[in-house]
Amino acid sequence: MTSLSRRHVLGLGAGVFGAGVSGVPWLRPALSTDAPSEAHGLSVFGDLKYPADFQHFDYVNPAAPKGGMFSLIPSVRAYNQSYQTFNSFNAYVLKGEGAQGMDMTFAPLMVRAGDEPDAMYGLVAKSVQISPDKLTYRFTLRPEAQFHDGSKLTAQDAAFSLMTLKTKGHPLILQQMRDMVKAEAVDDATLIVTFAEKRARDVPLYVASLPIFSKAYYATRPFEESTLDVPLGSGPYKVGKFEVNRFVEFERVKDWWGRDLGVARGSYNFDVVRYEFYRDRDVAFQGFTGRNYLYREEFTSRVWATRYDFPAVRDGRVKREILPDETPSGAQGWFINTRRDKFKDSRVREALIQAFDFEWTNKTIMYGAYARTHSPFQNSDMVASGVPSPEELKLLEPFRGQVPDEVFGAPFVPPVSDGSGQDRALLRKAQQLLQDAGLPIKDGKRLLPNGEIFRIEFLVDEPSIEPHHAPYIKNLGTLGIEASLRLVDPVQYRARVEDFDFDMTIERFSMSATPGDGMRPFFTSQAAKTKGSYNLAGIADPVIDTLVEKVLAADSRADLTVACRAFDRVFRAGRYWVPQWYANTHKLAYWDLFAHPEKPPRYASGVGAPDNWWADASKAAAAEQAK
Repeated sequence: MTSLSRRHVLGLGAGVFGAGVSGVPWLRPALSTDAPSEAHGLSVFGDLKYPADFQHFDYVNPAAPKGGMFSLIPSVRAYNQSYQTFNSFNAYVLKGEGAQGMDMTFAPLMVRAGDEPDAMYGLVAKSVQISPDKLTYRFTLRPEAQFHDGSKLTAQDAAFSLMTLKTKGHPLILQQMRDMVKAEAVDDATLIVTFAEKRARDVPLYVASLPIFSKAYYATRPFEESTLDVPLGSGPYKVGKFEVNRFVEFERVKDWWGRDLGVARGSYNFDVVRYEFYRDRDVAFQGFTGRNYLYREEFTSRVWATRYDFPAVRDGRVKREILPDETPSGAQGWFINTRRDKFKDSRVREALIQAFDFEWTNKTIMYGAYARTHSPFQNSDMVASGVPSPEELKLLEPFRGQVPDEVFGAPFVPPVSDGSGQDRALLRKAQQLLQDAGLPIKDGKRLLPNGEIFRIEFLVDEPSIEPHHAPYIKNLGTLGIEASLRLVDPVQYRARVEDFDFDMTIERFSMSATPGDGMRPFFTSQAAKTKGSYNLAGIADPVIDTLVEKVLAADSRADLTVACRAFDRVFRAGRYWVPQWYANTHKLAYWDLFAHPEKPPRYASGVGAPDNWWADASKAAAAEQAK
């Protein structure tokens, strides 16, 4: 799925959003032309890897023992969640700060396979029939599915959940469900979901991934409110102990109804999964060294290079690993709020790009750990390069004259500096761009066309990213721009970002291997007007809107790649962000109490922790003896 959900900002610690939200692929089992086709799973552009009677996913250990605790700090988020805090167990609405891990307490109709780019298999749903016109999906539910109180999970619950999320869920959910017309229960075991004509390719799959709530539970409770009442769930875990803003534990449901299904065997192995919350990343690191939590993925290169020399690392009690990341790395950068008049001119935005010295920052602050990001599809074959192919030109030609001429040549790539921190040639180019845009210098100050001083405020929610801003702000000052850094608490940060009340802020998001409807919240004109959307830059370009629809309409992987590359060219020509950096590895540190499969699933977000890891009893015993 499209995500801000793999952990926010690499090398920094600034919040983004993430999660895992949408971008899920189109459902496409083999269909006859005159009758519905029944399938145990759904895929986009090819056959399903696993048969109907598969026993477990290939990337799990089906004999993994159950038990133990896995504790971590948040590394993904979706909808109203925060990395630093929580005050609500409703993670599917706009209000409140939703607790991390709530998705583990609910069972959806289907779940993703981590070793296929776009396949889902039934959890609550045993099978699905799809009408020949692909507008009606008939799900047959498993009779054994039940909620944690023992009550039966029925199609009435599923229909209620989908219709409630469509009307009362987080704005991003509403946007992604707009092509779902209705969900109806025929009987306890049969759910019919109807979609609009010309629906987005992947909306049915997004719908199949949503949580199922208890209709009876919400009969006496408002769904759309922030609350610390623990909701009735049906997933492999339920909420255990918690302290608001500090930690939340999830306890494994040992008699969970789905534990022996092929989609679950070898997963959900820990008796307790605990999330710890810290408002400061340095304090969080100290918490890890003191064993206040047991696992972290490191995103700050300075810390990885210099601070993993504490006694527990030296004597082997803490283990470090670097695992490959083969998923699209996506976009990370300072996003420029083009809703504000001072950023309307693309020449101004390009000047801001020219002023950032990535090479100096990477060498001096980040120990040379990263490569420069160019594209929202970074680390994938969907990145545009060179001149457009004939297939790309076919999509782009109708917009000649509406888009910059560079779209028909090599795509925009951020400049490479001399690494000095203040590359004079790049700063001269930035000066000229600002001058050409009608922003003169007077008494050493850069003036906007209306005569006001050009000021930029960078909005952040963590102090650890200040070193990355300081040299950039210095360069902007050389251009006569009054730039400053504004550090706010996570709650205020999220409120301001959701209201688009900022000049520039850091965001990181990544696309799935099969981009789809999840692109709309990031790039479309509608999203630019939607409070809480991920279109932070305020992109409102009818050409981009059209190309997003071309991506959604692609009916083969080759066509999808072409459409994404065409989109990439136009997006990059818009200069909507100051691209930062990415890495194609996961840097892990954990107290040596666990075991995990040899290689993480290629298409899964993260490394399969904690879902596919397990407690190693012998390591735990040795650790106790060493105390």
